[in-house]
Amino acid sequence: FAPQQDIEGLINLHGGKADFAKMLDRFFSAKPDAEESAEHLKYSRQEGLIGQYSHGNEPSHHIAYLYKYTDEGWKTAELIREITTKFYSNLPAGITGNDDCGQMSAWYILSVLGIYPVNPSSGEYVLGAPQIASAKLKLANGKFLEIEAKNLSKANKYVKEFYLNGRRFEKISISHAEITKGGKLTFVMTDKID
Repeated sequence: FAPQQDIEGLINLHGGKADFAKMLDRFFSAKPDAEESAEHLKYSRQEGLIGQYSHGNEPSHHIAYLYKYTDEGWKTAELIREITTKFYSNLPAGITGNDDCGQMSAWYILSVLGIYPVNPSSGEYVLGAPQIASAKLKLANGKFLEIEAKNLSKANKYVKEFYLNGRRFEKISISHAEITKGGKLTFVMTDKID
């Protein structure tokens, strides 16, 4: 899942969006065999395991967002909710894995805001599923970006639609250039999958 510079090429190599989503399903639902089970449970909290996904291994952080490139983008919302609630807390050992150069923390902050740079070199942030009702970010240029998650609740973890400065936003990502203009990014949350 590592060629972030060509996710569409990766999807095509695996037979298209539907087959790629099935491959992600297998990845996130794989169960250890009986011999590995005890060892798996021992490390599941420490390493942040969901199937074969290890949240404690930073190079895999983008994988939960890959569903957004398929027709099953709602599964990203489920994973973001599971990861942020299961593998992060405000206790001394509240971060799963090792926070190498702040990546574990950066993943959390960006994910609760509802954005994540799947391919950091692209200047694009995939629109995920925010986990906080609102935030106001002061940008380096002095402008502000407000983020709002309307109707966010325990049940309303899916994104129904996005708006940028009041206009419906149809893309799955927002560019760094759009963010630096400031304004308001609104996520309308629901309990229904799209």
